Parts: sequence; C-alpha cells; structure tokens
Amino acid sequence: MSNDTLLREVDDELRGDRMRALWKRFGPYVIGAAVAIVLIVAVNEGWAWWQKSNAARSSDQFYAALELAEGTDIAAAQEALNKVIAEGSGGYPTLARFRQAALLAKDGKSAEAVAAYDALATAETNPRIRELALALSAYLLVDSGDIAAVQQRVGGLVTPENPMRNAARETLGLAQYKAGDINAALDTFEAILNDATASQEVRSRIQVFVAQLIAEGAVSSAASATVEPTVSESTPSVGDAPAMDVTPPADAAAPADAAPAADASTTPAEGEAAGN
Repeated sequence: MSNDTLLREVDDELRGDRMRALWKRFGPYVIGAAVAIVLIVAVNEGWAWWQKSNAARSSDQFYAALELAEGTDIAAAQEALNKVIAEGSGGYPTLARFRQAALLAKDGKSAEAVAAYDALATAETNPRIRELALALSAYLLVDSGDIAAVQQRVGGLVTPENPMRNAARETLGLAQYKAGDINAALDTFEAILNDATASQEVRSRIQVFVAQLIAEGAVSSAASATVEPTVSESTPSVGDAPAMDVTPPADAAAPADAAPAADASTTPAEGEAAGN
C-alpha cells in the first residue's frame, strides 16, 4: 500500500469521525426543526380549512336568513339573523346586524331600528362601517324633523376627506326641509352640487330638490349676501319699475306643495357608497 493511499484512508476516516460527531451533536436540533416546520404547515393548513368551513357555514346561514326576510315571517328572519350573529364568523355577524335593523325599519319600528343602528355604530371598530350605521340611523330620523338628532349622527361626516360626506349632507338637508328651514336645506343641497366628486345620480336627485326649494321661495346664504339693494337718487321708484315674471318654468320645479322625497328603495348613504 502506497503512502498516498494510506493517507487518503486516514483522511476519510477522520472526516467520517467528524461528521458522526457533528451529527451526534446537532442532529436532534435538525430533526426538531424539521418536525416544527411540518407542524407549522399542518396547523396553518388546518386553520385555513377551519376558517373556510366556518365562513361557508355562516354564508349559508346568512343567505337562508335573507330568504326568510324576503317573505312575511319577520320573526323567523330575525331569529335566523340572531343565529348568524351568535355563531357566524368573519363579516357575516355585522351584515346580519345591518339586516336586522333594516327589517325593523321595514316593519315600521323606526325607533327600534335607530337604536339598532346606533348600537352597531357604537360596537364597530371599522370607521367606515360605523359611519354607514350612523348615516342609516340619521336617515330614519328625517321624518321626525329632529335636526339636532340628525346632526349628532352625521355632522362629523361632513368633512372634505370623508367619502360619506354627500350622503350625510343629503340626509341633513332633508331633515332641515322637514323641519321647515328651507333656506338651510338649500345651502346644504348646494354644497353637494359644489362637490366635484358627487356622482351624476346624486346630482340629478339634488337638482330636483334645489328646484323645489327655490320654487317655495328658499334663498341661499350666498345669494342673499351678494344681493344688497342700495337707495340712491337714480334708483327708480317701485311704480316706475317694470313687472318681473317670477313664474318658474314648468320643467324647473315640482309643485310648491310637494315635498322633495328621496327614493324609498335607496338611502342616501347606500347611494353615496355605490357612487364612490
């Protein structure tokens, strides 16, 4: 046996001894890490499956409750929605609470519906969901003409950066009209028309409201501030002034005794959300 062969065998033996020593020292850690990775993947996949399973079950329960809500058995629909709220996962409990409040309003229980929306707004942490609940609550208060109650709910939404601002303005304007403050209502509706982000659908509806208010004699604060009559020697007397035709065009306004009414099937908050 040559010296080179002998040295090679000794070197291989030493290398094998080092590998066995390293494995004996670090092998348990390597095996533990591999087992941990497998367990993490298994737990993650199991959690995802569990979430999907719960979401599918909640979805089935929610849509079954919606089918009941479309019928006449409101009590059964409310019970089904309560089950979704108690057992559902994801966003389905929140959707069920919105639907519950809408069913109360549909059943003529406006006070209970307002309380349900207010409770939803209080419990929610998502600012957009909370704002939607407040806007829907305020819309139900329009018929009462309680401007303070409406302002309390949507006053904070009328900011330049809030996507719900025009829905809030429309609700507030309707409440002001209902309370008989037509000049304030006109100012509120004109703020919507001056908003470049307002959708065409909203603009068309608000233009009808504005025409109605003008026909009833409403004057915006901007118009009253710019029109200041002065008395001078050159001012003609009333008797000398020509008569002015103030009859509104037939297609410019609704009859004076007709109140502007929003589409009952779509609230301002829901229309604004769709427009944005």
